[in-house]
Amino acid sequence: MIAGFPVEFLLFGLTLAGVAVFHHQTFAVAVSGLTAITAYKLAFPGFKTGAGLVGLAGHLAHEWVVLANLFLLLLGFALLARHFEKSGIPDVMPALLPHDWKGAFLLLAIVFVMSSFLDNIAAALIGGTMAMKLFNGRVHIGYVAGIVAASNAGGSFSVVGDTTTTMMWIDGVSPWKVADAFVAAVVALIVCGIPAAIQQQRFSPIAKDAVPGAHVDWHRAGIVFLILTSAIGANVCANLAMPDLLDRVPVIGLAVWAAIVATHSIRSPDWGLLRDNLKGTLFLLALVTSASMMPVDHLPAASWPVTLGLGFLSAVFDNIPLTALALRQGGYDWGFLAYAVGFGGSMLWFGSSAGVAICNMFPESRNVAGWLRGGWHVALAYVAGFAVMLAVLGWHPDAPHKKRVEAPGAARVL
Repeated sequence: MIAGFPVEFLLFGLTLAGVAVFHHQTFAVAVSGLTAITAYKLAFPGFKTGAGLVGLAGHLAHEWVVLANLFLLLLGFALLARHFEKSGIPDVMPALLPHDWKGAFLLLAIVFVMSSFLDNIAAALIGGTMAMKLFNGRVHIGYVAGIVAASNAGGSFSVVGDTTTTMMWIDGVSPWKVADAFVAAVVALIVCGIPAAIQQQRFSPIAKDAVPGAHVDWHRAGIVFLILTSAIGANVCANLAMPDLLDRVPVIGLAVWAAIVATHSIRSPDWGLLRDNLKGTLFLLALVTSASMMPVDHLPAASWPVTLGLGFLSAVFDNIPLTALALRQGGYDWGFLAYAVGFGGSMLWFGSSAGVAICNMFPESRNVAGWLRGGWHVALAYVAGFAVMLAVLGWHPDAPHKKRVEAPGAARVL
């Protein structure tokens, strides 16, 4: 401990500060931070799975499924986004959307809806692809933040829309409890989406006409649909039939790649994207791996102020271990937690997987100061959504959400 904080937290904080300051060297900073944290854990406190290399191996054996899923999904959804771009759907959209800021806002609403039944990474990438077409390749950093916020808001109230809500579902939290976050998510979309749309319209107005000669390639559109339904189907089927399998095998990522390979002969993916996106993907995995080594058992007891704070913390700290800790603690209102850890990461570009993924498409957005200036409305939207949800629904901590057995002979507690 240094000044009351575990050394791991200080090292991780320095890593995040380095990412914020040296935004053109983010990969090197993330890898250096991971190396320093790993070396410290090997030399001194060890891991929860043991000390030294044995403990490190045990830790990675526990975390590899999450890391593998993220790796496969980030690269797979990059190919999916290019399929969508080449499908011609973004080329015909200008003729369908309003020709002012309302068209830009409607695009964010589309991303919001897609993210509720797709992975939020895919929804953000598809939204970024459509924005590139609609705004002639000139997308304001505030609007990029708006796309990330819309995708994270849409995924926050659905157990298939975000990794954190899926974790809650796997652990036994009712999907209806998570769905309470819809109230806050809609408010956040409006509060954030309107300023972002106006920013974009002033920066580069929406295209008023469809691209000349544009037509929809229904084969590519069908491939996009198949890849997405494969991800959803694998998630749902595994949860219903063998929920423990999700902890042992990267089911969702493998399902996405199975669909990509199976449809290769119909329309070949743009394989060159894998090389272009590999560095950004490894950057995210370095941050997630570093976060998984943190002693997250230093959080206070559950309450709505703590949950509000977790949203701000998730902007700089991976929300997966935060969610896992909250599930072990119990006593949270799961709708509030889903919104906080889901939407809160939108406040910084590296605060969520969706943000990291879309910055592969808009590398100029890897600028913390620029993100905060352009995306000022994201933090405002987070607080507004949380406040409205608290006023409308109130804070209702949940009782233990699954059966637990106490000492032998003790009564079972629901």
